Amino acid sequence: MSALSEQDQVNLNSGLAAFEAKHFSRAIQILSPLAEQGVVEAMYRCAIIHQNGLGMHRNAELAERWMRQAAERGHALAQHGLGFMYMEGDCLEKDGALAVRWFTRAAEQGLAGSQTTLAMIYRQGELVEKNEELARYWYKQAGFE
Repeated sequence: MSALSEQDQVNLNSGLAAFEAKHFSRAIQILSPLAEQGVVEAMYRCAIIHQNGLGMHRNAELAERWMRQAAERGHALAQHGLGFMYMEGDCLEKDGALAVRWFTRAAEQGLAGSQTTLAMIYRQGELVEKNEELARYWYKQAGFE
């Protein structure tokens, strides 16, 4: 996606401000058209609103759509969010391998929450095969051990 027009940037800032102020119905009105245009941050925020039913009925299909599109475009928090969806079976069927794939993409961008989550996943060995070496690696990346 190319750089935002001045008006789209104003709209994005307004939508993010509405989101942060917990005016979710207003935020979705502003952010949805931007998400449709491919604005990654708008996609991520729309996913959160739909996933949690903030200011509207929960919509798992739209939550998954926007989270996946933002994650595929490299948004680290969306990658973490998609990993969480797969880990918990929230909006998607539970899938440990896909959870690890998305957490790893976010962790490789330096997202400490994803690094810690991966370490716990590998240490527990419930979603994927237990692997103490990878658990230690990801804890170290997150600044632990």
